[in-house]
Amino acid sequence: MSAEEAPASSGTAPAPTGITLHQKSRVLEIAFADGSVFRLPYEFLRVHSPSAEVRGHGPGQEVLQAGKRSVEIRSLEPVGSYAVLPDFSDGHTTGIYSWEYLYFLGENQDRLWTEYLDRLGKAGASRD
Repeated sequence: MSAEEAPASSGTAPAPTGITLHQKSRVLEIAFADGSVFRLPYEFLRVHSPSAEVRGHGPGQEVLQAGKRSVEIRSLEPVGSYAVLPDFSDGHTTGIYSWEYLYFLGENQDRLWTEYLDRLGKAGASRD
């Protein structure tokens, strides 16, 4: 399953028990009720935003996000009891990250990051 095929919120992910923004290292740490703890870099979250601006409106419409290495999360707002909305320093504020999507990103972080770096390389783009 690619990031473009990531699950929408269906309530199947364990509930989070803690979310911490580590501003110095630019990492969001999220712990879930099943004991899983994921450390998701801000850059990783930004380039895998679930927003239509990044994912498009269907397969093949994804927009490669480059130059996001130094992006920060300025704030993190709750969305109901199922998600959070980060305010990224590059002005991106439209990606609602459900608990299920964050869990998916955590479980698949290594593969998704490798795929992202491959796409960047093929496009001749940079993280900077």
